[in-house]
This record gives sequence, C-alpha cells and structure tokens, in this order.
Amino acid sequence: MSEWLSREEALERLKVRAQTLYAYVSRGRIGMRPDRADPRRSQYRADDIEALATRRARGRSPSAIAESAIAWGEPSIATAISTVSHGRLIYRGQDAAVLSGHATLEEAAAVLWALPEPVAFEAPLPDAPHQAGRAAAFARLAVLAGQGRPSLGRSAASLHADAAHAVGVLAAALGAPAGPDPVHQRLAQDWSVDAGGADAIRRALVLLADHELNASTFAARVAASTGAPLAACLLAGLATLSGPRHGGAGEAVMQLAEDAARHGADAAIRRWLSHDRPLPGFGHQLYPDGDPRGAALLSVIEVDGTLSSLRDAAFAATGALPNIDFGLAALTRSLGLRDTPFRLFALARSVGWAAHTVEQITGGGLIRPRGRYEGILP
Repeated sequence: MSEWLSREEALERLKVRAQTLYAYVSRGRIGMRPDRADPRRSQYRADDIEALATRRARGRSPSAIAESAIAWGEPSIATAISTVSHGRLIYRGQDAAVLSGHATLEEAAAVLWALPEPVAFEAPLPDAPHQAGRAAAFARLAVLAGQGRPSLGRSAASLHADAAHAVGVLAAALGAPAGPDPVHQRLAQDWSVDAGGADAIRRALVLLADHELNASTFAARVAASTGAPLAACLLAGLATLSGPRHGGAGEAVMQLAEDAARHGADAAIRRWLSHDRPLPGFGHQLYPDGDPRGAALLSVIEVDGTLSSLRDAAFAATGALPNIDFGLAALTRSLGLRDTPFRLFALARSVGWAAHTVEQITGGGLIRPRGRYEGILP
C-alpha cells in the first residue's frame, strides 16, 4: 500500500515552494488525495515525491527550468501587486477574502494600484442604444485601444487615468449604466437585483480583481512591455480571458449544472470525466486545501439543490472543493441570470490587468522569451 505524506512533509522532502508542489500535482507528476482524517487538507503520494526528489537532485538544464517556470512553476516575474501564500490570496499585504467583506471594486483598485483614494470608474454616456455583453466589451475596448497613445515614458498618474477610463468604458459595455454609484450597484440596477444580490456582486468583483501572474495578466504584461496603449493591454487580457481554460470556466459550471439537473449529479460528473475533461468549478492548483475566494463568495449565497448535489458528488468523486468558478455559477443562478460569470470576471480582472500593466511599464523591460526549436534545420 502506498504511503502518503502531508503537505509540510512533501515540501520538506522536495525543498520547493507550495506553488511548485501544486504544479507537480496539476501535471500528474505527484498523486494527491484528501486527508482521511481531515478532508480539508491533502496528502501526497510518497513514491512520487521520492522519485521526483531523486530526479531534481541530478539537476536540470536551463531550458528545462525555463520551460517549467511558465506552467505553474516557480515565480518568474517580480511583482508587488498580489500573490498566493499559505492558501490565501494577498493584495499588497491584505487578505483578499477579508477585503471582500467590506470593500468595493473601486476601493480594491486603490489597494492594487497603490493609490490613497478609491478609483472612480465613470461610464461614458452612450451615443446610441447598445446591447451589453461580451461582444460589446471587445468592440468598445478595441476602439479605445486604437485611439490610445503609447504607454512608454509616461507617469504612473497618467497611466492610472487612462486605466480608470478604460475600466469605466468596459464596465458600461458589460452592463453598468452611467452614474456616480459604485459599479456593483450600477450592475445590480441594470440586472434588477436586490440589495443582497448587489452585495454578493460587490464581493465577487473584489475577489476576482487580481490573481498574481495568471494567463490573462501575463498577456497584459507582455503587451505592456512593448509600450502598447493601456487599453490595448487590457484588450490583450480580455482576449486571453475569453478562452474556456480561463474565463470560460464559470460558464462551464453552468453547463455542468444543467447536465446534473437532467441526468443527476453523479451521472453528470461521470460524463464529464469520461470525456477526459477537467471538472469545472472544483479544485485549484494553488489551493489544494480549498479556494478561499470560492468559500468567501459562497458564504453569502444560497446554493440551490442542483449545485448542492453537484458539490457533494464532485467531492465524493475527486476530493476537490468548490472554487471561485463554482461560486460565480452559484451567484448567477441565485440571481436568475445567465451570462453573468464572464461579465463579472472580465470587469473585475481588468482592475488587476491595469495594475500589472502600470507596474510593467514603469519598472520592467521587454518580455521576450526564446522558443526551443524542434523542427528541421536546412
């Protein structure tokens, strides 16, 4: 019978950071299961850790180290904006889950942008009626990007002004009408949501505002490193977020819930896993003991019976706990809406893209990795 180690024992044996351990698990190199004595914690297969520790002791080539760094590996870009530490998401020294208990997105932006006052995201008055949603978000941000001026050589204050305007334009395109109120209240007004729903929207926006060097944030930083206009950097982030492996996960949970309503939770999960698809809404490489963002959002939402049965069946099948994508789906269903997950994700994360864009422009150089060619030479 295989021996299993605690997280602390695994980290000590491998001499790595927790993020690296989670990356090994996500790539299938280390087996993981819930701790039978405490299901909130995880255990790791000792044989896998021993084999990996032996290989690490032999050393790796620089190219192998560089390749692993961009796939849930060791941190590779210096930032003071956010990190995941000991299972908590941190915004410039503040616990994001705690911050979400009271802050607005405007106040979270002040934290992430290192400003003394909340940021105003003023939505421009529309020149003609328009349909809010994903297509409108791309169109409005693309126009702004095409009109923007290069970002290199400009002050942080000037860049923050551009960022506030861009986020305001994006907020309007995603459904927040013009007005002086915080964006969560304007969204609630457009979606005919009561005060309790508005507060849940506020919490979701703060929890999603940033998440260290995720795929869309990296894309925004790459664009920023070239000196692209600030709105163009946000557009790069939005394009990357639109993929099903990133911002589409919340919508995938909605589809999974529909399958569960039709066929039962156990059957729905078997169908998804049998098609070699990762189960959306459960587990996260950086949070083996549970996503604190999902827990914080779910604490203020009444989860319906379909999602409750899905949560129980998923834990029984995989040992994985709900993450923020499950929370977004629960919020969407509780409000009686449909396409809310992507809208909330895009609007919230644009604040983080802006923070990383300004940091990259003011303190970093060109991001230009090399490719390892494996083709035919002449």
